[in-house]
Amino acid sequence: MTFTATGTETTRPPDPPAVRHWTERAGQASATPATHLAGLSVAVVGLGYVGLPTALALCGAGATVTGLDTSERRLRDIRAGAVDLLPPQHAALVCAERTGDLRLTADPAPLRDADAVVVCVPTPVTEDRAPDLRALRAACATVVRHAAGGQLIVLTSTSHVGSTRELLTEPLAARGLTVEEDVLVAFSPERVDPGNTRHTPERTPRVLGGAGPLSTRAATFLLRPTASRLHPVPDPETAEMAKLWENVFRAVNIALANELADACLHLGLAPLPVIEAAATKPYGFLPFYPGPGAGGHCIPCDPHYLLGQLPPDGPDGPTAPVTTAAMAALRQRPAQVARRAADLLRTAGRGPAGARVLVLGAAYKPGVSDVRESPAAHILGQLAAEGADVRYSDPFVPELTVDGAVLRSVDRPQDQPWDLVIVHTAHPGDDLTWLDTVPLVHDPRSRHLPGTPRAPHAPRVPVGTS
Repeated sequence: MTFTATGTETTRPPDPPAVRHWTERAGQASATPATHLAGLSVAVVGLGYVGLPTALALCGAGATVTGLDTSERRLRDIRAGAVDLLPPQHAALVCAERTGDLRLTADPAPLRDADAVVVCVPTPVTEDRAPDLRALRAACATVVRHAAGGQLIVLTSTSHVGSTRELLTEPLAARGLTVEEDVLVAFSPERVDPGNTRHTPERTPRVLGGAGPLSTRAATFLLRPTASRLHPVPDPETAEMAKLWENVFRAVNIALANELADACLHLGLAPLPVIEAAATKPYGFLPFYPGPGAGGHCIPCDPHYLLGQLPPDGPDGPTAPVTTAAMAALRQRPAQVARRAADLLRTAGRGPAGARVLVLGAAYKPGVSDVRESPAAHILGQLAAEGADVRYSDPFVPELTVDGAVLRSVDRPQDQPWDLVIVHTAHPGDDLTWLDTVPLVHDPRSRHLPGTPRAPHAPRVPVGTS
């Protein structure tokens, strides 16, 4: 019972369905990490590099998880264990499938029975670098169509500012479901670094912005097992911008590291010792390292979700000139690496035509099989166009499509003669000492390789470092 200001006794209206539902759930939760989400049914939409680890973390906290993916091939790979996961995650996958805590399907019907829905679909860019929202729009439309009162819906896919409102809050309202009353909605961008054992999701803080205080509280309860801690922000838009800020920062600094590494080479200096020396400063500096380009769906793609919302030009030029220039530089980097490789061959007196060139490592980063936006395909394609006999070797990537042609990874590359080797990705445990016997080595990562020939214009610098 409650009382009005005049003392008249009135009946307190019942809590809205979503509020009542999640208040009861939180009240019943055990303090034990393995049972934190016991009794909860969670649907994870999209089982890629983010969705699958998220699903396993939720299973590990006691939830029953339905994993939804439109790709039957992806579902088959998960069932077979043929997916990029850390060893503990592989063990968790086997356990979750055996117990039935993780159910895989391409059918969206189970969404309507879930207590919570987590959307983890990819957000790539098109060929002309425009945001490609087809998968995200389709996934959110499916979630909204199956939404039921009392549900919590969390979007984790990186997208433009306003995505949560446009793709979830407003369509739900059009269906008659009021956020903060009938349903709860939040945005909590993923922080997954595939193959990195030091920064697993459970050891990494996570940003979370709810559509209101009740949504934030419920999403915090749900996502607590997926992060070391949760950092709430006032609204989904703040969380969306925070994710874009993170990856724009990284993109700009990677582009800058490539630029400064090239400047070092021009001046006859090895870049890596310079970076290590600068990194001894305990404030105001973060080390970034040069490489063959940027791969994956974070650095090459995410900044375009911000640029796509800004006017391309103002009275003084681009409205985000630093970000625009950085993204252009990153796009050009693989071509620069290929040109440098061709120049090394010409300097050696043979040129690229007919030269046997190996790209060592095709995945975009060490320890994974992910080739999305990998610079390797661009480098191989450009050298092939100049007549080189190109190959690649990567135990994580058995096949790679380059300009429509399917290449297969070379086993034991150290047993074959090469005119030039480009070190694209060195996987954990790779023994690169055999490169001592290769006539030319091009290492865009600026690591020192023993036995690498010296450039005539810069005798102190390993040839091919860029």
